Amino acid sequence: MLKSSGALGAATLTSRVLGLVREIVYARFMGDGWVAGAFMLAFMVPNLFRRLLGEGALTAAFIPIFKEKEKLEGEQEMWQAARAVISALLIGASGIIALGIIIISIILASGRVEVGKTLLMLELLRIMFPYVLLVCLAAIFMGMLNSRGHFFVPAIGATMLNLVMIASVLWLAPRMGAALDQQIKGLAIGVVVAGFVQAFFQSPLLRKEGFRYQWVSPFGNDTVRRVVRQMLPATLGVAAYQLNVMFTQGLAFWVDAGVVASFQYAVRLMELPQGVFGLSLATYLLPTLSGMAAEKKYPEFRSTLGQGLGYLVFINLLASVLLLTLAEPMIRLLLERGKFHEDSTMRASLALACLAPGLVAYSVVNILARAFYALSDTTTPMKISVFCLVLNAVFTLALVWQFKQVGLGVANSVTAMVNMILLFVALRKKLGKLELADLMRHLPSLLGSAFVAGVVAWSLAGYWTRQFGHANLWTRIGEVFLPMTAASLIYFGLAWWLKVPFLKDLGNMVPGRLRRFLRK
Repeated sequence: MLKSSGALGAATLTSRVLGLVREIVYARFMGDGWVAGAFMLAFMVPNLFRRLLGEGALTAAFIPIFKEKEKLEGEQEMWQAARAVISALLIGASGIIALGIIIISIILASGRVEVGKTLLMLELLRIMFPYVLLVCLAAIFMGMLNSRGHFFVPAIGATMLNLVMIASVLWLAPRMGAALDQQIKGLAIGVVVAGFVQAFFQSPLLRKEGFRYQWVSPFGNDTVRRVVRQMLPATLGVAAYQLNVMFTQGLAFWVDAGVVASFQYAVRLMELPQGVFGLSLATYLLPTLSGMAAEKKYPEFRSTLGQGLGYLVFINLLASVLLLTLAEPMIRLLLERGKFHEDSTMRASLALACLAPGLVAYSVVNILARAFYALSDTTTPMKISVFCLVLNAVFTLALVWQFKQVGLGVANSVTAMVNMILLFVALRKKLGKLELADLMRHLPSLLGSAFVAGVVAWSLAGYWTRQFGHANLWTRIGEVFLPMTAASLIYFGLAWWLKVPFLKDLGNMVPGRLRRFLRK
């Protein structure tokens, strides 16, 4: 598990670091004003359909069936099922793109939208809509390769996406005009090009595995019908989530256009640890747990799930503490340049500090949802998701008017924790029991270690700021990495002293020669 998710994590780390570079370039280029808010809100719409048709509901419904076909009917039937599902995806996504572009064009042609942030948001959305099909294809290709045991190359596809989007800021945007609201359209074009690159970057490896796409009519196809039946409950859940995001971010855009951009910068920074380990582990677990469920190996299913949750909590608990205590120094080091000013740093760091306590919950929810999907149950997580999204909308409505980014962060963290608890209860009821003895036995030790590490990080960051300030790059680097390094050493040292087993498993991944050197 650790080796496979570790390889995926390495690729994801590369992608996330480049994603972080992309956000640095974005922040320098457009800051966190209304133009940035219009771009980020517009980008959320194709992401809604990406989650619906790509890496969310469709992948969750299709991958267990894909694995079942492989194990019970052979590779030929497995690839035929994939062709039928991709054909259905081509029809569905193309229809959505055409409808979306027509509706936006009618709205713009009516002249009812005045010049300003809403007009710009719609113009950017019209440019980016074809991204829907491309990113959905990329997601389904990635799921197929993951199911065949390939994790590194599909994850690297996101690296290619980030490279193209960075190039669109540095090369294409300046050629679109002199004003920022003209240049931002270069970023929208870059999104579409990046989607194309990410999708077809994976094609050579798929061909090597034996996949050749041929049109298979999805109408009346048994596999497509099964996938649609399975994905409908998950689609409702994912749609509710994405519509909730659109609602809360749209409300924030209306209250203050800058709230959307500063909150999204904080989200991107939190996604670094969440993606590197949490999402990597969840991606590994879906096909693995699906295979165990297909063969009815439920003891192994529970054991693998419990082990994965233990690793996840151990790593992301430290990441959560560091994001909470070092939010402002991190944002200052990474983003504060160009059009991203000191006030922008304060707004984004407040949002990040409020999101950080929910990091473990966000990551655990990803894994528990995939456990349900592996059991071919998409209804239960959908119901829980819808409940939590209503709760999130209520919190957002109550908090965003007065607290803005802080209100959004608190609402998201609280509802993620509620979601995690409800999924735990439902999964335990479904499986009879969960093998979480190791995690629960060592959880107090982990929480205590994380608390001590957090105090160390906060104290050292404050001391560095008082003694050296943060006027230049080197002092900003020290303000982040000295406290981070010290806190991490304290956390791992206490975990070793308290004999936390997850640390030993991670240590066993170190090459033997290096382990012998460290023992000396």
